[in-house]
Amino acid sequence: MSLVKTDRQDGIATVTLTHGKVNALNEATVEELQAAFEDLREDDDIRTVVLTGNDKFFSFGLDIPDLYDYTKEGCHRFLVKFTGLYTSIFQFPKPVIASIGGHAIAGGCILAMACDYRLMVDSKAKIGLNEISFGSSIFAGSVEMLIFCCGQRNAETVLIGGQMFPAENALRLGLVDRVVSAGDFSEEVIATAVMYADKDPDAFAALKALLRSPVVDQMERCEQESIRAFNDIWYSETVRENLKGIKIHS
Repeated sequence: MSLVKTDRQDGIATVTLTHGKVNALNEATVEELQAAFEDLREDDDIRTVVLTGNDKFFSFGLDIPDLYDYTKEGCHRFLVKFTGLYTSIFQFPKPVIASIGGHAIAGGCILAMACDYRLMVDSKAKIGLNEISFGSSIFAGSVEMLIFCCGQRNAETVLIGGQMFPAENALRLGLVDRVVSAGDFSEEVIATAVMYADKDPDAFAALKALLRSPVVDQMERCEQESIRAFNDIWYSETVRENLKGIKIHS
């Protein structure tokens, strides 16, 4: 069963997470997302990509119950794939729009930050990086992307506070770029995708590389060590006990 669906229409590809009700990110989902973006990179007919989930969850984040049973070495393998995925989206040469119609939690928020532009529905949906709430750390690459989106001080607020923010608060912090009412959301996502699709693709790719390459360089310098540090904390007695209480209803 596919965990990722890709639709193409008029130069716009919509990549939809379809992993149960909450779109938790397990190894298979990450691999399918990576394959989808690699395919779209080579498709000259595609000018813009929209990344989305469902109206309840953009993504819950990492599939904690699934990862809990991994060996430490297996978890490290998964984390390398996940960090590689968001790094490839962050420097994807075509515009990537995050359509956040539901909660974007932890790893889901990280995927949204990797995109060029984030639209979030004005509803009960929340977004944030809540890893500290259960004693976990995060990755160097995701911190660099957070600073790129929000600035240093707001990044500290997001990470150290560990809160989940409603759309308007997320907008003020820089976690999202635009908040749209539920009734207009789908239409505005398409309008934004069309606006980006109208930009010259070579110019866009060149400008994006100029803006993001220094960030990617910093991400790559520190990423592997941060994965090892994350994995050590993830397998600490305290975090393992906290993870037991996290359930996903798929």
